[in-house]
Amino acid sequence: MPPQSKQQSAKSPAIPAGMPTITQTHKSTAQAEKKPFQWQFLHPKYWGVWLLLFVFLPMIYLPLGWQFWLGRKLGILIYKVAGSRRRDTLINLKLAFPEKPKAECELMAKQVFVNQGIGVFETLCAWFRPNVFTRTVSISGLQHLVNAQNEKRPVILLGAHYTMLDLGGLLCTQFFAADCMYRPQNNALLDWFIYNGRTRIFGKQISSRDMRSLVSSIKAGHVIWYSPDQDYGLKQGVMAPFFGVPAATITAPRRLAKMGNKKNPPAVMALHTYRQTPDNLPRGKRPHYHLTITPELSNYPSDDEVADATRVNEVLEGLIRIDPTQWMWFHRRFKHGPNGRTGIYK
Repeated sequence: MPPQSKQQSAKSPAIPAGMPTITQTHKSTAQAEKKPFQWQFLHPKYWGVWLLLFVFLPMIYLPLGWQFWLGRKLGILIYKVAGSRRRDTLINLKLAFPEKPKAECELMAKQVFVNQGIGVFETLCAWFRPNVFTRTVSISGLQHLVNAQNEKRPVILLGAHYTMLDLGGLLCTQFFAADCMYRPQNNALLDWFIYNGRTRIFGKQISSRDMRSLVSSIKAGHVIWYSPDQDYGLKQGVMAPFFGVPAATITAPRRLAKMGNKKNPPAVMALHTYRQTPDNLPRGKRPHYHLTITPELSNYPSDDEVADATRVNEVLEGLIRIDPTQWMWFHRRFKHGPNGRTGIYK
């Protein structure tokens, strides 16, 4: 748990006099334009998605304690029925924590799914009931981001795939505005639903294929949330250790850091989002979350892309270790090696 002395509360931020608690563009960013509804979404192939929406959306109006209970049950259910995801999670945990006995890794894996089940409700509430999380967050390291923004520098904020999903983005908006990069969903209806939900959180959503919009946001001096913690192979990456395991690591952050002008280059720092409250939230109690922003990476990027990727992985690993079960270990993080697929997930 982050030291209390370093925390800054959304209720009473402890920052030096004269320094803004939020970036200058915060609250002034217009809500992003939503994607229009398409009649093709009524096709039977999308009925499964509609069914899930009709089941889960009404539940977000229950008290948070009930939602946490339901999320826990959902996570346990998925852990039992999603055999391949459970197997991938256990493989990842065994690789990353070889010192832990099998029984402990199994408990960690189960808790990953519990946290993800809760994260489903946290994300839906972030999209449709954002006010329920008012005054539930503290932050440390905000000064690093504010200082960069005051110098008219864009900020590349390196996030990770934590189980609370988009709630992390919503909590950040209590302190600063941000754009985010994303990968479009293969399911068109799901992509429409997620994109429109995120318009309530982010100023701009930039597709990973839309470099023009990305460059525009950087030149405008925005804060851009980018998560480089998944395996996309070596076409645009290098092998670098992650939890002591060689992992295909995307080198996009160092390319983004080169896109600004030389006078005010982008500042690269990392963001950690963390649920401090136990998952079995007592009745009538509200959860508490903590955000951590690390200092800017110095002398980044360097001339060595492997060294840069290793630095990014080390920073993210240190943050994930605060509570490893709040990171999505069910993704195939180690599926590629230097000679192609590793085959460890067979």
